[in-house]
This record gives sequence, C-alpha cells and structure tokens, in this order.
Amino acid sequence: MCGINGILGIKDVNVARQKVDAMNNSLRHRGPDDEGTFVIDNIALGHRRLSIIDLSAAGHQPMKSYDGRYQVVYNGELYNYKELKFELTRVISGSKDKAYLFQTNTDTEVIIAAYSRWGTDCVSHFNGMFAFAIWDKETKELFIARDRLGIKPLYYSYSNNVLVFSSEIRSLLSSQLIPKKLDENSLSDYLRYQTVHAPNTIVKGVKMLMPGHYIKANADKVTIHNYWSLTGNISNASAGKSYDEVCKEVNNLLTKSVERRLIADVPFGAFLSGGIDSSAIVGLMSKVSSEKIKTFSVVFDESEFSEAKYAQLIAKKFNTDHHEIKLSPADFLEQLPNALKAMDHPSGDGPNTYVVSKVTKEAGITMALSGLGGDELFAGYDVFKRTLELNNKKWLNLLPLFMRGAGGSILKTAKPGIASDKVAEFIKQAKLNFNTYYPLSRQVLMDEQILKLVNTPQLAANRVAEIINELQISDSKFQISQVTIAEISTYMQNVLLRDSDQFSMAHALEVRVPFIDYILVEYVLGIPDKYKSVASPKKLLVDALGDMLPPEIVNRPKMGFTFPWKLWVKNELKSFCEQKMISLSRRKFFNEKGVMNLWNDFLADNPRISWSRIWYLVVLENWLQENGIEE
Repeated sequence: MCGINGILGIKDVNVARQKVDAMNNSLRHRGPDDEGTFVIDNIALGHRRLSIIDLSAAGHQPMKSYDGRYQVVYNGELYNYKELKFELTRVISGSKDKAYLFQTNTDTEVIIAAYSRWGTDCVSHFNGMFAFAIWDKETKELFIARDRLGIKPLYYSYSNNVLVFSSEIRSLLSSQLIPKKLDENSLSDYLRYQTVHAPNTIVKGVKMLMPGHYIKANADKVTIHNYWSLTGNISNASAGKSYDEVCKEVNNLLTKSVERRLIADVPFGAFLSGGIDSSAIVGLMSKVSSEKIKTFSVVFDESEFSEAKYAQLIAKKFNTDHHEIKLSPADFLEQLPNALKAMDHPSGDGPNTYVVSKVTKEAGITMALSGLGGDELFAGYDVFKRTLELNNKKWLNLLPLFMRGAGGSILKTAKPGIASDKVAEFIKQAKLNFNTYYPLSRQVLMDEQILKLVNTPQLAANRVAEIINELQISDSKFQISQVTIAEISTYMQNVLLRDSDQFSMAHALEVRVPFIDYILVEYVLGIPDKYKSVASPKKLLVDALGDMLPPEIVNRPKMGFTFPWKLWVKNELKSFCEQKMISLSRRKFFNEKGVMNLWNDFLADNPRISWSRIWYLVVLENWLQENGIEE
C-alpha cells in the first residue's frame, strides 16, 4: 500500500523531476518507509512506499524489470501473486513465452512480469486491490490500471498533451499543472449525494479512473478502456443448486477471500464492531490463521451508544487479542480538525474511520481487515427491503400524476420531514420504479432545496440516475442483485471506499476488504432473489456461516457510530460551522440568502433540515479553503 505519481509529456527532465518530487512530498503520509523517482525523456514516475510484503530494500519503487525495459509504480496488494509468480517462472513446451527471471519476493515485480507476458490483459489475471502505472521504454507507452471494484484510487488530468496522475487529488494540485478550479457540474452531484461520483471530481479537469478500467497513453494520445464490469461478469455458478449448496459455496468463497488477505510481512488485525459483517471476518480469520488475531473496537462510556458487549462476545468466542478504544465525544471533537485536514476529496462522512485508523496504527498494526461491503453484498440496508416493497405496489402507477402530486403535498404539510420530502418527490415521478426510486433514496437534499442554495436555474444531470440506467439487469429474478449493483457503484465506491482509503492512509494503515473480493461478488450477484431473503438481517450470509455467529450478534439492533452531532453543530461546533456557511454563501456559485436560510432553519429545529444536511456543506467549504480552490 503506497502512493503513486506520474507525469507524461514534460520534456524538460529537471522541471519534470521538480514536479514529481513535489507530488511525492504531498503523499508522505501514505508511504513513510521509502520514496523514489524515475525521470527520463518525457516520463516522470514517483512513489511513496508503505512496506507490507517483502520489507527489504528490494521492494524499492519505481521498480524496473530484470531486462530494464519496464518501470512500475504500484499502490495496493495482489493476493494471488504467489500463484502468478509460479506461472510466470515456468514455460509450457512449444510456447513462445519466456520465463521471467525474478529478482525480488515482492508482488510489485509480479505486476511487471505479468505485463511483460500478457500485456494489457495482465489485469484479468490479478486478484487484489491496485492502482499502478508501467512505462515501456521500447514503445514509449504508459499503461495505468485500477482494480475491478475501485478499492484503490487513481486520479488524473490530461491537457495540452500532458498527462498527470496520482493516488490523491492534493498531490495532483501540488504539481501546479492543474488550475485550482471548482467543477460546477460536479457541485450539483456533491450537493445531492455528499460526494462526487467517478469519473468526475470536485476539481475541474481532474478525473478519477473508473473501477475496472485502464489507460493507454503515449506522446500523442490517451485512451481509456474497460476490462471488467459488474453487470458483465455475473456468475451463473449457483444456477440449479439448492440453498444449502449455495450457502456452502458462499462460505467457501468468503473463507478463501479472508485467507488471501492475511498475506503480509507486518503485524495485522481487524476492526471489530460486533456486527454481523465484522464478526464474520474475525471468525474466519481465526479459522484460517495460525496466529492469534488482534481486534480493535471503539467503545463509549454511554451504554446506549456502545457496541462493546457485542465485540467482547466475539473476541471471547474466537480468543482474540482484543483492544478497546475508549472514545468520548470530547476525544472525537479533539481529533476532528485533523480528520478534516486529512480529507483528500470532500465527503459528508468519514471522521469515524480517521479516529479508528489512528488508534489502530498507534497499537502497532500496519494492516487491518474490515467488514466493509457486507451490507451491499448481502442486503443489509433498508433500501433492499423498500425496493422489494415498491415492486409490490405497481398499482401506484395507475394513479393520475396530479393526484399523486397532491398527495405528496398533503404529506409534506401534515408530516414535515426528510422522509416525507423523499416520498413526495418520488410519487410525483412519471414512472414509479427502481430507476426513479433509488437515486432519491440516497439523496441528501432534494433538487428543489438545492436550487435555493445555488445561483443557477437548473442543476446538472443526476449522476446516480445515469449510473443506474447504465447498469440495468432485465431478469426479474435478480432484483436484489440490482440493488447490490447500485449500492456498489454509487455509495460504496464513491463514499465508503474513498473514505476508507483517505482516512486510513492518513495514518499509513492498509485496510483490506474481504467482502468485495471480485470472485465472491460475481458469485453472489448471480444468486437469485429466492435465496436472498430480506426478512431477517443478511440471512444468506448468516446461514452460510452456520453456527459461527451467536444469536446475540445475528439478532442485535443495527447501531454503528452514534455521536451527538446535532448538539455539537449547535454548540461546540456552532462558531466553526457558521463561519464556513457564511463563507460558502459568498461564493459566486451559491445564493447567500438560500445558504443562510438553510443554516437558520437548522438552528430553528426545522424537521426537514438535519445536522448532516449542514455538515456536508461545512466540509465542502472547509476543503475548498484548505486546498485553495476557486470558482
């Protein structure tokens, strides 16, 4: 796990070196163990290293191939690198392939060897999380790739025949090759969803390479190619199998996924909340590892907030070396300024991950496994249940549009609140289906509210709606898989994974996510709805695990982090938030009166304006100020 940088197209090697050095310095937090650069002709590559596999100097990057043809910079881990290494060292009789002469024990060199044999198709052989770039000195071509599910980030900008890329936006900006301008279309996306969905970012001209994509670039052009997609790789391996057989296969695939992610040459552990997902990961880690597992939980003095008893139950069951991180609201508030400074892209969520990552790293852990992805894959969110309920209410489409609109207005008046706003917005849509429902389910402010905040007559097209329309499953037996695809492609990739990366890497902590192993994802997407009951919490996952999880864990209420945010924003954080809201309101894209009315409505306890609808605007302004972004 590291940070990578690169510039293609600057012919002055001194200028290129200066800029890539500045980018490397910006990524120091991601890779405190080593740094390196490679600059020649019109290519400059930079790297900051966090050593996980082969801690020796042999893992230094940029790394060159044994024959000197290729140079690579790489961020991530290949979980199947040992199998690939074995394959790449042998030659089948009659084949034109040559055995690669490995010089190190790193997975980095496996990437070079795989590219030298398979070219761009190397990515189809990889199981891992990665973003890497390879320079071919013979063809003068640059190859940049990102993993299938978007676990590792890769940002880039291309203008005036210069391509610049990095693991972080702030690193791109430090090159001084990109104007620090706010992207107005992306602003609409952020105001709707507290994030910006790839390939766009909040900075004009800066893009995010989409998951499952790669870039080919030379001095004349840059092309982007798709090598994997969720809808294009749904497995039919479960077809015709009984429920018990499917459960057994899910167990097998998840166990293998966990086992693959325990390969490391550094101390590792796991985040343990005591929920189904993290408990499953810890249980499987204990099953396949010969070492005692270190687990980390956040606990509170207030029993109504704390999940301590559930985490303790799992820690005792699996005999883990358990660490409780006691956290008070005061402790959290103390860390909040640092969490905001660590933010590479504005997000309405994430400080929780910053705090947990900090104390985990301080405990001597460099790599940790997380239960992220379990809710998306095994229908843990309420949106799954509500989607199925919606499909049973198709009769609503028979009601005239004016009648539905009137009903929505009555609801908003009779029961003002966020839920009523969403229902009213939904039922006035021309067609009531998943395509119109899902984008609204994740929306923070409704469009009519956002239009009062900005100085524009209309908003950019709804990016989530576009994504859902692009990723359709026509088979009615896979409605739950349709929601999974939507969740993975929007909220998980653009909020959860981005936050997990930026806040854990702020402390040079690598986080691995077994639930989103692509082989497991492909299999679960192909399981029909009849085996994915939403009547009880993640039933398929629980049944697949057999008696691994105690009933107290399976049937416990869903909690997660609970802090008195509303009180904070009105008290301890009031001055900070008010200053940011005033500053935001004075930007040319925003309507000053509209922004301040929203703030005042929150202070007056308007039920339509929760603290989160203020906080993500505060975060936006703070990020724009921190990074010097202008309109």
